[in-house]
Amino acid sequence: MSKQTSQIATVPLGSLANISAGGTPNRKKPNYWQKGGIPWVTTSEVDYSVITSTKEQISEEGLKNSAAKIFPKGTLLIALYGQGKTRGQVGILGLDAATNQACAAITPTADYDKKFLFYVLQSDYPRIRALSNSGGQENLSGELIREIRIPAIRLIEQRKIAHILQVWDEALEKLAVLRAAKEQRLGSLRATLLFGNLCTNGPRRQWTPTRLATVTHELTGRNGANGLGRDYVMGVTKAQGVVPMREQTIAGDISRYKRLPPRAFAYNPMRINVGSIAMNQRDEEVLVSPDYVVFACNADGLDPGYLDHLRKTSWWAHYINSGGSGSVRQRTYYADLAALKLPLPELDEQKAITEVLDTARGDLEATEREIKAVTRQKRGLMQKLLTGEWRVEMEE
Repeated sequence: MSKQTSQIATVPLGSLANISAGGTPNRKKPNYWQKGGIPWVTTSEVDYSVITSTKEQISEEGLKNSAAKIFPKGTLLIALYGQGKTRGQVGILGLDAATNQACAAITPTADYDKKFLFYVLQSDYPRIRALSNSGGQENLSGELIREIRIPAIRLIEQRKIAHILQVWDEALEKLAVLRAAKEQRLGSLRATLLFGNLCTNGPRRQWTPTRLATVTHELTGRNGANGLGRDYVMGVTKAQGVVPMREQTIAGDISRYKRLPPRAFAYNPMRINVGSIAMNQRDEEVLVSPDYVVFACNADGLDPGYLDHLRKTSWWAHYINSGGSGSVRQRTYYADLAALKLPLPELDEQKAITEVLDTARGDLEATEREIKAVTRQKRGLMQKLLTGEWRVEMEE
């Protein structure tokens, strides 16, 4: 690759590709829908990947009596509308399939490589999303898609760029497989060490079920008038744990906010059922909403790391959602949670188990960091190659 200062000329997508959409057979006609029939793609399946299977299928009769049409394997798809991040995402058909009307099917001329266009549209996702917000419009349309600008470079260079980026994608795919294996290993270790017959030191002894109330205590300390500042206010999410709270959601007066010490736990009583509970991993005290429940482990009875792993098991989720009796609980306060009986070994064994699980989790997190780093590197490379800042060297 070599550096290039001039920008690559661009042309509208509509000038180099045929763009059309599909349709949806009448849902009130069961004979239009057939399991094992013609694959039928919806926008939820367009997610920057090769689409090799679909959740729904339609019949030949449904195809004939709707705007749906079969597009060949290799056709590019872009989501015209959809929930969340879906709108503007692209995919490639890995099989002959029909689509609904919310998917635009893109078939380029012989002068443009399909995989190259896939990467161009993937790189342009933020700008494509912005098109749908112009003129009070919430969705993309065929007209807007046709106006997307595509680099005008030779086919041989398109294929070279696509090949380079494909190598990065293959590396990311291998890392994703490795991450899934490490996730499975961590889940298996949690199941066998926390509930199964695997023991870290000698034969497994019978563990006496212990109520959470006997090994934890609730914390109700408030911030006060001259306490910690607004930068210390945190929220709790399922995916990220204890994270800084958005400024617009913080109250003007934070004196009543609760203090959350290191290795203590906090949760929203109305959201613990979806997993929004976390341990403060920081080395300093932070603040959480006055509506949160805050509690800590007794130093002589429960290792915080042990509980942190235990709360990520299906056993824990079942208790939180059922209240231990099969009924759905709308709010879970400390007294409710404290009634939970834990499978609890001696403290030394808890710490040994925690050490093993922390090592497995750390290994998983290292792979997740690598995936993020490679993704950032690929995104930067795409930007340079597709704008002409870097040009690939072609053999004469």
